[in-house]
This record gives sequence, C-alpha cells and structure tokens, in this order.
Amino acid sequence: MNIQENISLKPLNTFGFDKNAKFFTNADTVENLKNALTWASQNKQEVLILGGGSNVLLTRDFEGLVVKIELKGIELIREDEKHIWVKVGAGEVWHDWVIYAIENNWAGIENLSLIPGTVGASPMQNIGAYGVEIKDVFESLEALNRNTLELETFSHEDCSFGYRESVFKQKFKDKYTICSVTFRLNKTPQFHVDYGAIQDVLKEKGVKELSIKAVSDAVIEIRNSKLPNPKEIGNAGSFFKNPTISQSQFTELQSSFPEIPGYPNEQGIKVAAGWLIEQAGWKGKRFGEVGVHAKQALVLVNYGNGDGAEIKILSEKVRQSVKEKFGIELQPEVNFI
Repeated sequence: MNIQENISLKPLNTFGFDKNAKFFTNADTVENLKNALTWASQNKQEVLILGGGSNVLLTRDFEGLVVKIELKGIELIREDEKHIWVKVGAGEVWHDWVIYAIENNWAGIENLSLIPGTVGASPMQNIGAYGVEIKDVFESLEALNRNTLELETFSHEDCSFGYRESVFKQKFKDKYTICSVTFRLNKTPQFHVDYGAIQDVLKEKGVKELSIKAVSDAVIEIRNSKLPNPKEIGNAGSFFKNPTISQSQFTELQSSFPEIPGYPNEQGIKVAAGWLIEQAGWKGKRFGEVGVHAKQALVLVNYGNGDGAEIKILSEKVRQSVKEKFGIELQPEVNFI
C-alpha cells in the first residue's frame, strides 16, 4: 500500500474540479483496501471511497484519505439453460462491462450502455436507463465492513433497492465498501425498446432484426446526442432525480401545465426533472464558468474553470425555482463532498 500526499483529484472526477486529497491511495486488492482503512483508522483520518468519480461534487479539498477502488476481474460463476451468473470487480468501468457482456451475447444490461462510473457504484445508486435498472439483473454483492474489515454478502433483498437508492446510500452509507457485484444475465434477450426514443433510432438505422448490440448502439446514439461528454465539458450526468408525486398533485399540475410529462410507478407519478427545470427557465443558462447544459436541463456543467461550490449554489437556486413554480422538491442524484 502506497499512501501519497497532497494529490489533485481533478482527473478523478468527471466535473473536472481541481480539489486535493490530503492523502491518497489505490486499492487493487481487498487486502490493500483493508490496509488503507486500517491506516486511516490508526491515523484518525476521514475516508472517501472513489470509483469513477462520475457521481460526486467536490466542493472542497478532502482533508483525509481518498481510496480509489481498482478492484478488477470478470468471472463466470455458473449458468443454466436460461441464465448466466457473472461476478465483476467493483473497479471495472461500467460501460466496458456492458460491452463485454454484449460481445458474449449475455443480455440484460444493454439498455444501460454508456452510463459513466464503475461497477461498484451501480448497485449503490441502483443505476437505470430506458426502462431497465440494476435491480432487474442483480444477484448479490460482496462488501467490506469498514469496522470489522470482514467481507459480507448482500442479497437482492438485503440491498433494499429503490429509485436511484439502496441501503448503501441510506442505512449503511459510509459503513461498507462494495468490492464485487454478481449479475444474473439472460441467454435469451428480453428487449426493452418502448422507453424514450429507442424505437425511433432503431427505425432510422434500418434495424429489422433486434439484437442486444442494436439496442446498445441505439442507446449510445441517444445518450451522445443528449448528454455532454465529460472529457469535453465537465459534468456528472443527471444532477437531479426524477421526482415522484401523488396522482392528485399531478392532476392539479396538469390543469396549469397540460404538457407536463408523467409516468405512473408504484409510488405515484414520476415527473421528468429536466422538463421542470427547463420550464423554470434554466436550460442553457451560464453563470461564469458553470451553468445548465443547453441540450439537457438535467445536467449541470463546468465549462473549465468553475468550482464545485458554484455548482452547489446553482443547484440550490434551481431547486428553489422549481419548488416555487411547481411545488416539487428536487433531490440531487449527485453526492456532495
């Protein structure tokens, strides 16, 4: 284990904010992770676990130990006539894992193509897109208990998955570090192409026979057309969750805003946060070196020399504006540090 001092985190967060870690180390084995946590405990240092850095907003230097998770590996565990179980290291890049699965004709995660971040963050966030969420393909995960330094296995039920939520963002926040995730994928695809513009893109591309690669390619094309590339402009993808409101509240809003998009779910009606933000007048607005993206109002951006604290202030103004106009409280999807 190599503990470094005063390391810039600029290349390790997709917003591209130049904040420093007082101490820094990589963890490419579970043993190295244990050693890092032991060192932090012995030296009374706060710990920040960092994956792909695509879901964090760094508003300050981190006066503790940043541990970059580099646990790798893709292992076929077992299979039967219908399914394949694959164990994937938490440090694997999510999109690389999706492509690997597609190349092996393992179906189930093609709709989740091009989502930034690492495999370890996927169940924590219960990432989802175009009608599919991690909970749909999740079997189990292994996580290191930060107090006992023992590996524990969490089942689907243990994770308490919700919309962009899991037990690791609530009850067990900062108490466990995910080391690997086991997925149950399908040998026969069950296509989800009714969400968003997937069918339109497939038609435009002249796809006559559906395949998981065709669906993945369509999703990639849609995401590239709507979302800015973090390598070109700093961002963390969708900054806010899509809020769910009651049917009665939605009906009331429809009387004033007939165009408001709503999607029924188990809790009520899910409303598009990007639409709310755009209607509140924020889309494309720039404030110095930060702003709201011109093509997707759900994305806050760093134009190059912005600061995380500026994004935080902007997000609070957006939330207040949406609340005043629609009576809806937006919740950040991004973790503030």
